[in-house]
Order: sequence, then C-alpha cells, then structure tokens
Amino acid sequence: MERILVAMSGGVDSSVAALLLKQQGFDVVGAYMKNWINEDHVIGHCPWRQDIDDARAVAERIGLEFRVVNLMRDYRRLVVDYLLDGYQRGLTPNPDVMCNREVKFGVFRAYAKAEGFAAVATGHYARRVEDTGRPSMSSSTAGAGIGTDVLPTYSLLEGADKNKDQSYFLALLNQEQVRDARFPIGHLTKPELRQLARDAGLPNAGKKDSQGICFIGEVKMADFLRAYVPEQPGPVVRATDGVEIGRHRGLHYYTIGQRKGIGIPSNTDFKNYVVVGKRAADHALLVAFEGPDAPGLWTNEARVHSLGFIGTPLTRPGRIECRVRYRDPRVPVDFTPECGGTALLRFAQPQRALAAGQVLALYDGEKLLGGGIFA
Repeated sequence: MERILVAMSGGVDSSVAALLLKQQGFDVVGAYMKNWINEDHVIGHCPWRQDIDDARAVAERIGLEFRVVNLMRDYRRLVVDYLLDGYQRGLTPNPDVMCNREVKFGVFRAYAKAEGFAAVATGHYARRVEDTGRPSMSSSTAGAGIGTDVLPTYSLLEGADKNKDQSYFLALLNQEQVRDARFPIGHLTKPELRQLARDAGLPNAGKKDSQGICFIGEVKMADFLRAYVPEQPGPVVRATDGVEIGRHRGLHYYTIGQRKGIGIPSNTDFKNYVVVGKRAADHALLVAFEGPDAPGLWTNEARVHSLGFIGTPLTRPGRIECRVRYRDPRVPVDFTPECGGTALLRFAQPQRALAAGQVLALYDGEKLLGGGIFA
C-alpha cells in the first residue's frame, strides 16, 4: 500500500485531498508545514496557530496521524530571502511558485522520502497523468550501465475547474518532483469539493480560502516589504517627456502595469497614470497615461531565463501557448529556445505589463510543459 504524506494547510482543499486518499485506501499521514510564525511581528494576520488547529481537527475527523513539520529555516532561506532580494533588485518575484518548487516539493518532499513515504500530496487544482510509451531512466541508474530500471513519466494538466486551476504555480517543477507528487482534487470543481467536505463532516468545510503570501498569511505585500526592505526614495518621471512629476518612497512598492497607489493625480480627464518602468541609475519610477502607446507597457517580444520542463525539453522553435500571469488566459506564442536555458518569445498579440522576475508558464493545450522567468 502506497504511503502518502499530505501537506495539510488547514484549508478545505488540502483537507479534501487527504480525505479522498484515505477513502481510496492509501496509507495517509497529514502534516502541517510550519514555515512562518510572524516572529518579527510584521503587520497583518498570520493565522498559523488556527491553521494547525484546523488541520489537526480534520486529521482527527478522518482518522489520520498528524504531524507538524518545522521548515521555518528552509522557508526563510529559499522563499523569503528570494522574495526580498528580488524586490530589492527591482524584480517582481513570485513566492508562491518558488514555495512549490523549493519547499512543498523540495525540502518537504525530501523529508517525506526520508520518513519512508512514496509521495507528497497537496490541495492544488491540477491533474497528474501518466505518459504512455515514454519511460525515463531512473536517476539512480542512469549512466551506471543498468538499463532495466526505468520509471514512468508524468505530465501535469490544468485543473478541471478552470476558475480554480493552479497549474501555473507548478510551472517550475521537474519530472522527479512531479513523479513524487499527488493532486487528488484536480478533477473536482470547487462547489463539488465543498460538498464532499460537508458530506464528510469536515470541521473546516466552510472555511474561507486564504489570499495571502504563500504560508505567511493575510499580509499585504506592501506591509511585508516595508518591514524588511529599506526605502530608497526617488523621482516619479513621466516616460513620454522625462519630466519629474512627483516622488516615491521606494521602487520595491511598485510593479509594471500598476494603476493604483502611485499617488500622482493625472489632472487630465479620463486618463490615469500607470507604472511603465523602473530606472535603477537614479531610482526613478517611470509612469505614463494608460493606453496602447504608453512606452514600455505593451510588448510583442520578451525573453525568459531559468527555463525548465516537466517532460521533454523544447529544443526547436515552434508555436505553443503560454500564461504570463496566474489569472491571465493562455495565449499563442512563437517559442525560440536559445542557449543557457533562455528563450525568445514572440506573442501573437501584444502583452501588457511583463515585469522582470515574473514567472511564465508554457502549455500545449491543457498540458503544462514547464516555465521560466522573465528577464
């Protein structure tokens, strides 16, 4: 019987994931990843104690062993430091994607393997399917002259509920991570999942979905950055003519395409400023009126680095699809791989506000191919 460690966050999605695996006959253990406890007293609500209580109550209801796994040091190093370093360098990092790659399917997966579990399960809305006819050599035997030990390969598909699909957040996983992953709720819609939770009498069946930073909680990003990143004021410059029209407190508070919170009135009817760029030399925030002619706001081309693929890497130019942000639809793109894990993208339609550091997810229809980071 396959032994599976379920990452239980205290929310209803991971709770139903554990429930389904238990009902399917697997040997299931629940675990809360203790990644952040707001020890620095950052402004905002960090409900980790309540989340642990909720996860434990669900485990008791289902009849599971429950653990709390302390990954705080790894989370600070692999996610929080990445986040803060990115913003300090003028990038727009994605802590949720990095949390999946480095923590949930990184150090947590390593913990699970060391404890004798065959796989790690989460409450992601994504579907894992076994490929046919494309076995890959086990990493333990590849190159060792042993050709009989092969493992099946797996693909990731979007979740069946397109309003909740979370495949984008898994774009930087590799094949080994996907092989050891389980996504028990990927075939469900959110209403179906809520009903299963109610039918099973789960105590958190009606719990509201969290909206904060991955495992940090209901903390606004601006408040989080204010606590950890020193402010470097600079000019707000109109990109169309180079005129300084105001001051800002720090470039890390802004991202390309941002409309609200700039603090500069347009003084022009029916026109509002939008962030179109950042200039490192003088810490200038570049703004322009929203529109198709706003300098730097719309682009037909972009480059990505740190490319990774779940299955066979794309080594030849071709037309595929991509998602430039989590909530954006898939769009056609001409993909041209280059050396060093980089690629040139030419979009069929201009894309708005592509910021360096953001994550790009690559698709073939519903199939997640992999991803990279905008340069």
